[in-house]
Amino acid sequence: MAQWIETKLRYDKVVENGAVKKVTEAYLVDAISFAEAEERITKEMESHISGSFEVKAVKKAKIAEVFPSESGGWWYKVRAMIISIDEKTGAEKLTPHDFMIEAGDIEEAISGFKSEINLMVDYKIAGVTETPIMDVFPVKLSNGK
Repeated sequence: MAQWIETKLRYDKVVENGAVKKVTEAYLVDAISFAEAEERITKEMESHISGSFEVKAVKKAKIAEVFPSESGGWWYKVRAMIISIDEKTGAEKLTPHDFMIEAGDIEEAISGFKSEINLMVDYKIAGVTETPIMDVFPVKLSNGK
């Protein structure tokens, strides 16, 4: 099971008008520890950022699952309330779970989530929000998958 850690990098970025601006960007990394997350994001971003950069923050992200998209886009957080029945009282119980999905817009995020989610339980979508996450880096297994 993945453990997602949000990292924030600060660096000088050349913006559209050619000016250099100091920016802080968020990335999601699948890692066992904060140290591993910092090491992995540093390795991943060395080839993408010219000049120096600094890891400014590292924190756990409570993400149940991540659904990337081949077409790319923005990263959205979908909060789904998993519906279960309390065996003692028979009452309906709602448990929140957050999922990340890459999509072009909110409608695409909702439809993509519905097609990707593979739960054998009922759920309700409680909310969908665009996140500041720039990219997601899952663990690369040694067999290339």
